[in-house]
Amino acid sequence: MTVRVRFFASLREAVGADSLDVPHQASIEGLLRILRERLPETAYRAISAENVRLAVNQELIPLTTTLRDGDEVAFLPPITGG
Repeated sequence: MTVRVRFFASLREAVGADSLDVPHQASIEGLLRILRERLPETAYRAISAENVRLAVNQELIPLTTTLRDGDEVAFLPPITGG
C-alpha cells in the first residue's frame, strides 16, 4: 500500500525528484514524518514551508485530511505572476 508524492517547480529541484512512492500513511502528519526521515534537511524545509500548499488527487486540502491507499499527494510551491 503506497501513496505517490509529487513535487512541482522549485520543490522538485529541492528534493531532486518529481515524485516518490512512500508507504501509505493515514494522515498528512504521518506522511510528513516519513518525508522528514527520507529527505535531506534542506529539501524537507522547502516542502514544509508555511507557503507551500498540498493537494490530494488534484484538490487543495487542509492538513487534517485522511489519506487512502493509492492517493496522490502534491506539494505545490507559491505561484508568482507578472
